[in-house]
Amino acid sequence: MKQTITPTLLATAFALTAGAPAAAHDAASHTGGLQTASTPAVQAPFDIVHTKITTKGNVATFHIAVSGKAGDSRPSASGKLAGSSVFSYVWPTTIDPSVVGFERKAGILAMAVTSHPDFDDTPLYDENGDGDVGNDGDLWHSHWVVLKPDDACGKGALKVVDIPAGAKPRLPKTWPGFPILLDSPGWSPTFKGDTVEVRVPFDDIGVVKASSFDGVTAGLRVNASVHAPLLCVADVFKVASGKLSLPGRTDR
Repeated sequence: MKQTITPTLLATAFALTAGAPAAAHDAASHTGGLQTASTPAVQAPFDIVHTKITTKGNVATFHIAVSGKAGDSRPSASGKLAGSSVFSYVWPTTIDPSVVGFERKAGILAMAVTSHPDFDDTPLYDENGDGDVGNDGDLWHSHWVVLKPDDACGKGALKVVDIPAGAKPRLPKTWPGFPILLDSPGWSPTFKGDTVEVRVPFDDIGVVKASSFDGVTAGLRVNASVHAPLLCVADVFKVASGKLSLPGRTDR
């Protein structure tokens, strides 16, 4: 029986006890959405102070602002896939995964901007423009990911959903071939000062307008044995809402 993932379950899965958001960030460009107090204990490039999703025409813009310079910190290379690290800016949403090409109710659909120097999961794109499509995983790039709780990643932790051997689930056309519910659609993130944004076109922008969201900065880790669960959320740096209740509403 397929489990229904709700914002309450998502909050439990992350098992966070951070405080509630406080006063709004004072930058004029960071209006609306979720306003969050700066947290000195969190590294400034991942210290979320503002999160929102807005739409114009058929394009949705995913926005996170931090207290420092967005994208200024990336993982160090370990030289191998097993046990390697991923840094990420993530927008968990209530959008059904089928909207972007996965199975219906497959889990929690999230837009993610990631950096990971030890592997490349965008085989269709040459982000650094050197003619090699397989050597630029360290550059920030976007993904759709589908998340679910899995205690194998740690008590109450989340993972990117694995694809069992022999299974043939519905997948987006730009699925990069990894045995997990991950898409590499090629929407280039933009970084400007304290802000990271991704602009994403949709066939039906109404599903985005009707959705709710949150903002997360986190570290993920590839399993040391490179087996399921393949990619775990290992370290949550900060959650915009404090308790991951997905209170953000698009265009508000």
